[in-house]
Amino acid sequence: MITTDDDALAERLRRLRSHGMTSVTWDRHKGHAWSYDVVDLGYNYRLDEIRSALGRVQLSKLDSYNSHRRQLTILYNEWLQELVPAIKVPFQNHSGMSACHLLPVLLPLEIDRKKFMDSMKERGIQTSIHYPPIHHFEAYRSNGQPTISLPATEVIAARELTLPLYPAMSSDDIELVVRSVQSSLQEQ
Repeated sequence: MITTDDDALAERLRRLRSHGMTSVTWDRHKGHAWSYDVVDLGYNYRLDEIRSALGRVQLSKLDSYNSHRRQLTILYNEWLQELVPAIKVPFQNHSGMSACHLLPVLLPLEIDRKKFMDSMKERGIQTSIHYPPIHHFEAYRSNGQPTISLPATEVIAARELTLPLYPAMSSDDIELVVRSVQSSLQEQ
């Protein structure tokens, strides 16, 4: 689902979602058009009725979910700072308003991220990596190698780890995750 206040962009996205066609079946059925042209290489990204209904219901929950995730993020920040100050949470002082849909953290330089993730998994905590360096993705490489060197990006990316954050979490869940982070760090 995409929202925009840019009319030209909205029109282009409507075309792209339906194979790049200038009119869709519904327009032709209603007599608004009798034929069509394909003016862009598009996709078949039209939502069906069930997913549209689910999306509308989920949108009605968005503000409360975002608010709750912001509160959980504040709690994470407080407990991480108190119990595990070696873990850094980026973007804490960003001037914008985050939806707090993810909780990326930076591990200390000396920590083996894979071992840390394995330790968290043993404790029943799922972690992930959300921001691998884009220039390492196959689509941006040449002959299997990155086309440029971005040392600062690579150092930060090697330390990034995403902790669980979702609307159904409680303060007890946050405490469990933070204490698991603390224990997993102490193992290394």
